[in-house]
Amino acid sequence: TGMLASYKNLLNRLYTGTSAGSVRFRYTLIAFDLATVAYVMATLPLEVTPVLRLINLVIALVILFDFSARLWISGERWRYFFQVYVISDLLVLISLVFNPYFAFDLTFLRILRGLRFAHSEYLLRDLRRDFSVFKENEYVFVASVNFAVFLGITVAAVYSFFPAIGRGADGLVNAVYFTVTTLTTTGYGDIVPNSNGAKLTSVVVMVVGVTLFVNLARAVFRPKKVPHDCPACGLHLHDVDAVHCKHCGGMLRIKTGGIS
Repeated sequence: TGMLASYKNLLNRLYTGTSAGSVRFRYTLIAFDLATVAYVMATLPLEVTPVLRLINLVIALVILFDFSARLWISGERWRYFFQVYVISDLLVLISLVFNPYFAFDLTFLRILRGLRFAHSEYLLRDLRRDFSVFKENEYVFVASVNFAVFLGITVAAVYSFFPAIGRGADGLVNAVYFTVTTLTTTGYGDIVPNSNGAKLTSVVVMVVGVTLFVNLARAVFRPKKVPHDCPACGLHLHDVDAVHCKHCGGMLRIKTGGIS
């Protein structure tokens, strides 16, 4: 029992602590996530070989360990399961472990791992502390990640579910081309959906994709704000150089690098 408690405390420090070692650990996990997403996109047009199966198994084990550790140290486990990046991790694990047993390809779900970049509370805290540029543009970053993950998932799904676009590198390029032309509602007509499933997918891409793109544009062009909870009223976003809360007038102590 004592050993388990000690191990749990170690994991809790690694995942939630503020020490240099804890921060390096979380950044290492993010580097792993980036590598995983890049690996999925790079191997999408390739035939599955024993080597790729082994790599998929290693990735699944790392994600399973990460998921189990975060679940173990979570204080509210039922609430934990309803977080966006936790649900995405479960879907990634399903795609890695059970993909060979499904009638359709689940590879596209692995792109969901990228959602951890924008929805991990402690990673966002690290980035706010270590990078002033991120702190001043956090919502641009979050909107960009959400849009990029959606784009990656859609490209992978189109490639997996619509063999008419071709296979291999050419098929992947066609999937990117079809996704972007559909998302922008350009519709050149050289690649068109020819089944009910493809048509419904195109509708989802247009509706969801345009919504995410509008959110990204709004985040890019709106005045810069920094996240900081007002101690009096709880207002979360404030001007970079704010001294008083615009909502209640309360005193703010926002840590910034100053205004040039």
